[in-house]
Amino acid sequence: MRVYRVTAAAGFVCAVLLVVNSARRAGFLPETAFTHAIAPFGALTGLLAITGIYLLIRSTAGTLGLVGYVLNSAGLAGAFAIEYILHFVFPYLGGGTVTGLLAGSTGRAFLVTSVVLLAGVLTFSAAAIRSGAMPVVGVVLYAAGMIPGSLRNLMPVPIYLIGLVAAAAGIAWMAARLWTAEEEPVAQGARRGVRHTV
Repeated sequence: MRVYRVTAAAGFVCAVLLVVNSARRAGFLPETAFTHAIAPFGALTGLLAITGIYLLIRSTAGTLGLVGYVLNSAGLAGAFAIEYILHFVFPYLGGGTVTGLLAGSTGRAFLVTSVVLLAGVLTFSAAAIRSGAMPVVGVVLYAAGMIPGSLRNLMPVPIYLIGLVAAAAGIAWMAARLWTAEEEPVAQGARRGVRHTV
């Protein structure tokens, strides 16, 4: 299925962007207009990747998988919006304005997004492991890395950045599994001895 390859490619891009973002925040890469411009797209490509993963596991993931996918998707969509605001809106506002926004409804919206993302990551990861279709270590790396990744404002910066790198490794591992998934339906049909009727 072509969608598996497309979403797997999105997963690889997501992993690269997470590593680049971590390196930039850690000072290993320069702060440039380009590195800031690409920063929000880690969440967006991650959303595409988990869509492909869900399509692969949905037959065995059940209701838990659906709930996890919806929450994880909503959280990643919200994370994309937050990253966009942080990189393209807040820099052009005064410090007092930003502080006021974060102390009010904007800050509460950020917190709700973090909670939804965390709940979605944990639920979706549990469903992915239960499905047996994803590499367990990759799923665990994604879940473990996204815990500090979801709670960026509550975590020390080094822990947050290490979490992003771990999540990147997990996403890349799952994307590699997704990349090879399209050949499986034919192989499974052949093994089961599917009979064709005239």
